[in-house]
Amino acid sequence: MIHVVAIITAEPGQREAILREFRANVPNVRAEDGCIEYGPAIDAEGIGSFQARLGQDTFLVIEKWRDAQALKAHAAAPHMAAYAAKVKGMIARRVIHVLSPAE
Repeated sequence: MIHVVAIITAEPGQREAILREFRANVPNVRAEDGCIEYGPAIDAEGIGSFQARLGQDTFLVIEKWRDAQALKAHAAAPHMAAYAAKVKGMIARRVIHVLSPAE
């Protein structure tokens, strides 16, 4: 299994616009062969002082893929190119961590 944690930082005030486009694309991604989990996450409220906050312009994408081939196919999917084109000017920074389970 492959885990992906993508950290997306929007241009100021653009996070909700990106998330709107992201959510519209989620059904396409979840239908891909090899997709186990795929969804956005933002800071939880009311957790306490031990929480390291992402902030109002940042969200994570938490993903699980069957294997590297499924992840590579996802990255090349036409619906991902269409999503990227829609949000291109709204993203300030994107960091993608691709991980293997530490068993």
